[in-house]
Amino acid sequence: MSSTITDSKFTIYVRDFTHTPGPRMRQDGPHSGEEFRDMHLLPKFIEAVEEGVCLNVILEETKGYASSFLEEVFGGLIRKGCRKKDVKKYLKIHSTDRPWYVREVCRYIDQAT
Repeated sequence: MSSTITDSKFTIYVRDFTHTPGPRMRQDGPHSGEEFRDMHLLPKFIEAVEEGVCLNVILEETKGYASSFLEEVFGGLIRKGCRKKDVKKYLKIHSTDRPWYVREVCRYIDQAT
């Protein structure tokens, strides 16, 4: 799920949302995975799929991620109705400084129901 970044229109930097990603749900605190997914990732992902291009999500330059944030963001795409095959085809995750996040995200997508 990682590749070269080519189109800035279809690139989301989590750092632009926050440098300190928060909890899973909005009611649990600021900068939640739910908020990021619903307000930023999901609309842009739908647009990317409609245009047939990949959406790049850059996880770098933050203080780090709780597993609950990542699971809600990326596993949550499936629960919000996105097809796994589309998520795997059109979503590219980048984290050169912490590559294990890419593996975690792939696992959350695979396990989501």
